[in-house]
Amino acid sequence: MKKISALLLAGVLAMSFALSGCGGGSSSGGGAPAAEPAKEEASGSITVGVVNNPPSESGYREANVKDMEAVFSADNGYELKTFYSLKNDEQLQAAQGFITEGVDYLLISAAETTGWDDVLKSAQEAGIKVYLFDRMIDVDESLYEAAVVSDMSAEGKLAVDWLLAQELPEYKVIHIQGAMGSDAQIGRTGALDEQFASGKMTKVVQQTATWDEAEAKKIVESVINSGESFNVIYAENDGMAKGAVAALDEAGITHGVDGDVIVMGFDCNKWALRELLAGKWNYDGQCSPFQAAVISDLIKGNTTASAKKIINEEKGFDAKTITQEDIDTYGLGE
Repeated sequence: MKKISALLLAGVLAMSFALSGCGGGSSSGGGAPAAEPAKEEASGSITVGVVNNPPSESGYREANVKDMEAVFSADNGYELKTFYSLKNDEQLQAAQGFITEGVDYLLISAAETTGWDDVLKSAQEAGIKVYLFDRMIDVDESLYEAAVVSDMSAEGKLAVDWLLAQELPEYKVIHIQGAMGSDAQIGRTGALDEQFASGKMTKVVQQTATWDEAEAKKIVESVINSGESFNVIYAENDGMAKGAVAALDEAGITHGVDGDVIVMGFDCNKWALRELLAGKWNYDGQCSPFQAAVISDLIKGNTTASAKKIINEEKGFDAKTITQEDIDTYGLGE
């Protein structure tokens, strides 16, 4: 992927970014217009309305929320207004409320990919610039300035390619999905669905736990109680993987390196990467939560985006090769 400017890279909390378009890293159609310096209100602050998922959703989201609060602070010349919900209709209503209030900028991490056209058109008519972060939504790109996001499909493909490389005699997969309709769920599900469709892998169960640890545990418990065999748990975030492992432990089923069940998660929380280092999990896919500094630089005109979509460059970690340095460098939280 084509690297964005060094200036942009320097502001992203030491995280690397690259430019790409939708799906598999192809170039996005049309470049973003050159950024204009932000217009400050009489108070001297730039008002930013952030519509996001709640920090309680996951360790990833907690880090993402803290990053937004740290960058869009009063000390940095911002007035920050926030709204958190996992429900798309509530997010839509909140975004419209920020537009009515007359914020200068609207930042969105959508619970679902659809339903945003009217809100973004309303923002455009009001002269409010919109930035997407963390996740894409299904709208015409003319309705937002830029999107600083993870390529969820690439995350899913990287994870599934790793799983195929294990060359198991058979793949019997418990697939625990995130919130249905979210960009993360769609992307992380897609590559696995391709394997189910091809017959290379068997879908034991495919069910959403809506990012929730306790619900994930129930899903795995149900499969264990049914007596159906499985040898892979593919959970679309670390919290759900943790819940799945709790069910395995209670049933006395081994997992991780040299265990009976391969355990896969996403987000790279430090505690999850420690499970890899201990050999209790097998794989964790990175999802960078740090997008605020990039957006702030775009808002203030410190840099410009050469494409509409700015993609986080991300890794996958294997229990057999992960190091403590990897945990210190890439792990989220404590």
